[in-house]
Amino acid sequence: MAYRWETPASVWLEREAGSGYELAAGTGLGRIDWQAGVQARGRVTDCAHLLGASLPTACAHAPVYPEGFAFCPECGQPLRRLALERQRRPDWWGAWADPLLPRHVPHGLPVTSLALGESLEERPPAPHVGRFDATLPAPPNAHCVFAAATFGFHEQRLLALAPARGVLQYWDPLGETWHVLLPEDGAADLAFGASDYGWLPAVEGERGEVGLVPTARGLYRLWMDPVGETCRTRAVLAAPVVAAPGMMRHQIGCLVRGSAGALELCTLGADLSPGPAYDCGALPLSGWTRPIGYDGQLFWLHGEGQLAWRPGEAPRWLPWPDTWLPSLDLGGPTLSRDGRMWLIGHDGQSYSFLELGVAAPQRAPIDGARLGFANLLFRRGHPVVDEPWSGEHVEDQMEDDALVLPLLRGFNNNRAQPSGLVLRFHKYTGRAEDALADRVIPRTTVEWIGRRNVILDEVARLARPLACVPFVYAGRLWLHHPDWNRIRGWDLEAP
Repeated sequence: MAYRWETPASVWLEREAGSGYELAAGTGLGRIDWQAGVQARGRVTDCAHLLGASLPTACAHAPVYPEGFAFCPECGQPLRRLALERQRRPDWWGAWADPLLPRHVPHGLPVTSLALGESLEERPPAPHVGRFDATLPAPPNAHCVFAAATFGFHEQRLLALAPARGVLQYWDPLGETWHVLLPEDGAADLAFGASDYGWLPAVEGERGEVGLVPTARGLYRLWMDPVGETCRTRAVLAAPVVAAPGMMRHQIGCLVRGSAGALELCTLGADLSPGPAYDCGALPLSGWTRPIGYDGQLFWLHGEGQLAWRPGEAPRWLPWPDTWLPSLDLGGPTLSRDGRMWLIGHDGQSYSFLELGVAAPQRAPIDGARLGFANLLFRRGHPVVDEPWSGEHVEDQMEDDALVLPLLRGFNNNRAQPSGLVLRFHKYTGRAEDALADRVIPRTTVEWIGRRNVILDEVARLARPLACVPFVYAGRLWLHHPDWNRIRGWDLEAP
């Protein structure tokens, strides 16, 4: 008969003296197949780190011991108590879901509050060309968004969700392999392609909870079981979601297709309780961006106009002025010095910035395309550091033949010197829109722009640069592209 060991979060079985221990149950975990599942797949050590269990250091009586064990019961040798070895690392659900940004910075854009530049700017500056410090294999389903957090477990782990296929993938850092998490019976299909993807971090923070995810059939809470390699869902909003959800003032807004086939804005409270629903009429049911939060409002942008919602009020639909169309691929909204938000677009003749959030917006004409968002703007290879429509700041005339595409801004509270991760296309003289499509760029450098410009890496023959996904995990900044076999990473911690 197995001897039963109970800890605050787990139940372990010791079948007979010296035969080892197996996990029988755990908070937030489903059915556990320890011998045929965990042991057979070589995941004992990874599960021990997840649970904060104990590992042997000088004996081989068992490969793992329950949480709290300090010595081997057989020989008395000391054990490595993982429960005492906890590293605090920042969570990551995508830069657009960074809740720590100050209010005067637009939320929902690729802007992070993490101090990435403190380490990256210590590297040798340009023209020295650096290399990545580490790599990860690309997930089996490569078109992904990434999340890194503890998810209620003892150590941080990395998830990759492929929205087009609805596949959730788990990175085992000790086994150095990706595992596809299988949906449990009754779990919703996680596929979503109606708009730019965006999920929200877990609200209640239960063990194993990932966050709030949009799907083609509704808005769901998502849990993952890294021991059983499964995932499950629970419906929060049962209506087809047509745009990623957003949060403002502890209220969640989500655009869905209502029962009558028209667009509706459904709202939820901080505890996910249902709030008012607003009929948006005959507005488009696809083609929306992720929502952008600024000045107490959420903005969903579309090729035909903008939908603005302030919690407690009905949403407002503001169509674009005649002949003006947004250039959404060139970047996102940016701010002027007086705090207004602007979006770049084209009227068929020239580019201009258009004021957002007002019924009679102002326009500011410009003399060429500008790539970027949130005050990280570039015209060709030169930064724009004053107003969005100001002239570029030319430091090197040779950069006239380059094109810079910002990927991620690191918030540093210094408008005169914004910093961030960018791609620089060398010897490129074509249209910016062509570079962002399928055109192959012969030479691209990955750079950090800040107090010092640092060339992190060089890429040959890059296509579809907008598919690049930066994320932070395990003390490194990573850059993923679906065409690459390896994800490239740069250390963020002191050597």
